[in-house]
Amino acid sequence: MKPARPRALNAGVAQREAWSWAMLDFANSGYTTVVLTAVFSAYFVGVVAGGAPWAALAWTATLSVSYLLVMFTLPALGARADARARKRWLLFAASLGCIVGTLVLTRVGPGDLWLAIVAVVFSNYCYSVSDSAIASFLPELAAPQALGRVSGWGWAMGYFGGLLSLGVALAIVLAGESHGEGAPVTVPRVMFATAALFAIAVIPAMLWLRERAKPSTIPVVSPLRTLARAWREIGQGFRQFRLLLLCGASYQAGISVVITLAAVYAEQVMGFTMTQTITLIFAVNIAGAFGALVFGSVQDRIGHRPALALTLVGWLFTAVTAFLAVDVRVFWVAACLAGLCMGTSQSAGRAMVGALAPSDRLASFYALWTFAMQLAAAAGPLAYGLVTWLTSGNQRLAMLLTGLFFIAALGVLSRIRFSQGEQERKAAEAHAV
Repeated sequence: MKPARPRALNAGVAQREAWSWAMLDFANSGYTTVVLTAVFSAYFVGVVAGGAPWAALAWTATLSVSYLLVMFTLPALGARADARARKRWLLFAASLGCIVGTLVLTRVGPGDLWLAIVAVVFSNYCYSVSDSAIASFLPELAAPQALGRVSGWGWAMGYFGGLLSLGVALAIVLAGESHGEGAPVTVPRVMFATAALFAIAVIPAMLWLRERAKPSTIPVVSPLRTLARAWREIGQGFRQFRLLLLCGASYQAGISVVITLAAVYAEQVMGFTMTQTITLIFAVNIAGAFGALVFGSVQDRIGHRPALALTLVGWLFTAVTAFLAVDVRVFWVAACLAGLCMGTSQSAGRAMVGALAPSDRLASFYALWTFAMQLAAAAGPLAYGLVTWLTSGNQRLAMLLTGLFFIAALGVLSRIRFSQGEQERKAAEAHAV
């Protein structure tokens, strides 16, 4: 008789609650897919900034500012959420802020550079905070042996949310083009639809996602002191987690280039129209959903480190293929491979944090993870923008150099001993009892 498959959810967690949590990924992925990747990024560079030589650098610098703000405030927000058992409050406050910021983007037209910058900084900041809060619920919902699988559910739902938002965006753009309307008319409509879908998808979690955490005794101090204390703490008792942070920061720098500059690269290097770009990102999201949904179970079977290593090799191959792509069909292959790798690597990282984070400091550890991700998200695209600017627009070279981030991540990953990291977590939990 075939043994029963272990339960994926912790005791007391209903399928409905897990689904409502996954719908949060569905909600915010519409923002990242439409605003950061497929539509507004290209609109910012080509229309708002008028295609100026500094436009790509301005876009990456705008995102870097928002990520820097996250880096220096989120650890304290996470510590406060742990201390007061208010992860749920943090999650929904940040989600509302992202929705409002996206609505402000509906007012951005040609030349409205500063309005666009402020709205993107604010909305992306709120998105990043909400994303960290979403991740901090994972260990409360998923059984220890199924962290990869449940994380994959969320990422897969996220890609489906991105697909729906892209489908709506494509319909709006095509309808506008049939009436002779250009991007200054259609893009604000797309931003409104994206905000509306975000708001609707958050509702299930508002109804069913529970706050299980208990207030912590760890004192809450200033953001900089929180960062310094957290870094010292993981250096002493959580060395494997600190290596994971370094690894994650390395590969996320490369992933952030793809997320924030895919549409810009497709339009300015490969000559895609907005409709073609949206279609391309649509395919990327399908590949990403498949990767997140299928690879989560594979990760639980073969182990976290081998799974992530396999994905990083795929990312390196993607960067080289995009650099070499002259034929559009080759670029399509690179883009779909990027989607597959994106779904697997981001799901894998979130699950690995859940396996190494003590149960009484989930928000704090996920805040540190987000800190590392935001540092990478600031550094990766900014490096790409600087290379493009210094080489008079050579985006192919900038894409090739992105592969160095994945090589660095593989080097750090080779030093991580996951079983030792789990022992460090158990020791911390035993000490806290």
